[in-house]
Amino acid sequence: MTTADRADAGASGGPVPFLHGVRVVEFCSVAAGPFAGMLLADMGADVIKVEHPGGGDSMRSWPPLSDGYSENFASLNRSKRSVALDLKDPAQRDAARELVAGADVVVENNRPGVMERLGLGHEELRAADPRLVYCSISAFGQTGPRSGEGGFDLTLQAMSGIMSVTGEPGGDPVKCGVPLSDFTTGLYAAFAVAAALRARAESGRGAHVDAAMFGCSLAVAALQTSEFFGRGSDPVKLGSAHPRNAPYQAFRCADGHVAMAAGNDGLWQRVCTAVDRPDLATDERFASTALRAAHQETLREALESGFADRTVADLLAAFRAGGVPCAPINTYSQALADPQVGHMGWVQPVTLPNGHETRTFVSPLRIDGRPVTGHRPPPGLGEHTDEVLRGADRVAL
Repeated sequence: MTTADRADAGASGGPVPFLHGVRVVEFCSVAAGPFAGMLLADMGADVIKVEHPGGGDSMRSWPPLSDGYSENFASLNRSKRSVALDLKDPAQRDAARELVAGADVVVENNRPGVMERLGLGHEELRAADPRLVYCSISAFGQTGPRSGEGGFDLTLQAMSGIMSVTGEPGGDPVKCGVPLSDFTTGLYAAFAVAAALRARAESGRGAHVDAAMFGCSLAVAALQTSEFFGRGSDPVKLGSAHPRNAPYQAFRCADGHVAMAAGNDGLWQRVCTAVDRPDLATDERFASTALRAAHQETLREALESGFADRTVADLLAAFRAGGVPCAPINTYSQALADPQVGHMGWVQPVTLPNGHETRTFVSPLRIDGRPVTGHRPPPGLGEHTDEVLRGADRVAL
């Protein structure tokens, strides 16, 4: 596809066609793998999801269920086609191999060794097609002392240290409410697949991508790992505060909390002006970012003493007028109702395979000023088995 073709496709309101003509076969369930597959579908790839006919991806049973269809599953599987195959049945396993033979990418998130036992491992498939990009997502990676262990987002957040720095000081272990380990791994995997496809265009050779949830969870913790490497001590829980910056947290006020981030000396001076505290601006304990971080508990108390009779709306108005980054502590209903969400078109209606009308959050990206549009609904289990296995042409998304 030429640059002009891409421009025309984008102008017509279709999906971003960067991966147009790329076929991905996904052998994944739950979150990390399906999320990676969906990101590739958002970029125009034809993603074929292979599921067991006896229930499919286990996330299909996760609530909320709308007339029996999981909206959780729907949120991670838009724009895919579903093929139902029992990979333990020799004939159906052969059908899966035929499906892969016509593919550019395989994404799987089984325990290491499972795909090999099924005759669908990366070495065997890449021997048949050296151009194949094969992505394996697992808890700990394809090799090493923990490679045979399984894991879910909770256990990987615990294992990687995330839970040790999440929550209030002295509190019980708390996981990040968003499945951080799942989705960061999915992002790494999709990025690596796209990069491998780009390299293949030059070299003619595919690649095996090994995306470990443990490693990806540690990799995004640069703030914490650098603190350990630099100081030799473990990072600790700070609630909403920052280990090296202040004021940079949620502050209590008369009717709730306000998040405020004064990430440099200039912004700190603006805070002092916005809340009419010139005494804090000249206090030597708060004269630099490092000093404010070292005395941040004292700083928090000083600020909150002046916030006690001010409302969330009042403080937000004052900070915004002064150019200080700030925000309310939104619920998801409040966040999704924000006018910026509506402006960007991030929430769109979708009809589930059972006919139920609902809404979903689509790709947040804009390319050349245009939203990534043209999403297709998530599939019913095995909805596309016949059209795919009878050799239908690659779908034009």
